[in-house]
Amino acid sequence: MNLIIVKPEDFVDQQQVVLFDRRFQHILKVHRAVQDQCLKVGLLNGLIGRGTITHIDQQSVSLALDISLATARKPPAPLPLTLILALPRPKMLRRILQTISCLGVKELYLIHSYKVDKSYWSTPVLSPASIEEQLLLGLEQAGDTLLPKLHLRKRFKPFVEDELASIAKHSRKLLAHPYQARQTPTISDRQTTLVIGPEGGFIDYEVQLIQQQGFSSISLGERILKVETAIPVALAKLFN
Repeated sequence: MNLIIVKPEDFVDQQQVVLFDRRFQHILKVHRAVQDQCLKVGLLNGLIGRGTITHIDQQSVSLALDISLATARKPPAPLPLTLILALPRPKMLRRILQTISCLGVKELYLIHSYKVDKSYWSTPVLSPASIEEQLLLGLEQAGDTLLPKLHLRKRFKPFVEDELASIAKHSRKLLAHPYQARQTPTISDRQTTLVIGPEGGFIDYEVQLIQQQGFSSISLGERILKVETAIPVALAKLFN
């Protein structure tokens, strides 16, 4: 945890927060923090500053925050990317949510496709509390405060035909698909919409439907990658 992220509900007055949860456990056991120690603290979706420990025991920690406009800094710039991802297996999804959050993706759509098992949509990992936890873990690792927005779309065809064009408007439209790639990605800071399929890839019908919305297939190389590997590889190839 490279950044302690605090939320509105943590405040007991205008400048002081009290933490009881895993953040407190991390401060206590990993930082081995003591009274008057300063830690890097960020406001969720806000600025990054410092917090001074005013009290710590075995139950909680109290921090006096210094996150004023004069002393604080902005979080890292987000990637100019909307990521559209076929829903992965639940075990993999946890890691992916942390990864995309850590890498600066701020807009994520999880969609259905032919090779996505319908049971994946009932996983507890998709509960709002679980999603937020994984995204926060990524932010804490990266030293970021801007929580990504996640959208769930359980019907493939209506999403592609009715929403995709609007979502990708005025952006680079790319489909990472290992079998029908027509080009390799180029590094750019342009706003980009990137679609990545499930394990085993999209079926031909799905690829054609996405391409009809103006998306070009790109290759990430000769090797066929797992989804959790393809995401950081794709982002490294696409952005400075």
